[in-house]
Amino acid sequence: MKNRYRTVVISDLHLGTGGSKAREVTEFLKSCRCDRLILNGDIIDGWQLKKYGSWKKKHTGFFRVVLKMMDRYDTKVIYLRGNHDDFLDNVLPLVIGKNFQIRRDYILKSGERKFYVTHGDVFDSVTLHMKWLAYLGDLGYTFLLWLNKQYNRYRTWRGLPYFSLSQKIKNSVKQAVNYITDFEEKLSEMARAKGCDGIICGHIHQPAIRDINGVLYLNSGDWVESLSALVEDDEGNWELIYFREKEVEQEAPLTVSLAITG
Repeated sequence: MKNRYRTVVISDLHLGTGGSKAREVTEFLKSCRCDRLILNGDIIDGWQLKKYGSWKKKHTGFFRVVLKMMDRYDTKVIYLRGNHDDFLDNVLPLVIGKNFQIRRDYILKSGERKFYVTHGDVFDSVTLHMKWLAYLGDLGYTFLLWLNKQYNRYRTWRGLPYFSLSQKIKNSVKQAVNYITDFEEKLSEMARAKGCDGIICGHIHQPAIRDINGVLYLNSGDWVESLSALVEDDEGNWELIYFREKEVEQEAPLTVSLAITG
């Protein structure tokens, strides 16, 4: 039986790259049905596809499942542009039929609350004004993911659990921690300025649900390492959930991490 949600938010799939967990996110979507699916940026990694990425059958498979959700469950799909899929700037805004649109941002009504939904790169000065440096950082992150894969192959051989090198580095480097905190606070301020009660974003690959100065901050994480999503029920309650591959065989691929109630 499929998990039923009012809204599902996923971001940072980076389809077209070796680090993308395309098969896992496709399995996740197959396990649920929803009225609204928000693809909150960096779904297709145009940066890497221009250079050294490659588009594979499993990447196309993701969009086939999305189209099936639109056809079978009448799911409304909102694709919000991220910095890695900035090629969408050429077509924004785009509405196709009643169930598909591509936008820069979105206002979501959830129970008695309003959320401002954006990928989050609007406050990333490196992404906006120094794109060459952002590309350089992307190369470094890609190498770190490759190194992480090799290291975890060794850990698997030793019978040890998965360990994320990139998360460890981000959590231990003071500058990275300060950047994440600043990012969260600025986006929360932006939501308040938009007259909203909360913010829903992605971009920094750090799944979270927290209150920041009276504003609800929700980050859907990513499908490179975290394998996380935000889901909303019919009462406006939000949960941050994680995909667990071993549980797919038991028809329960989700583990709840945090929740807020309406």
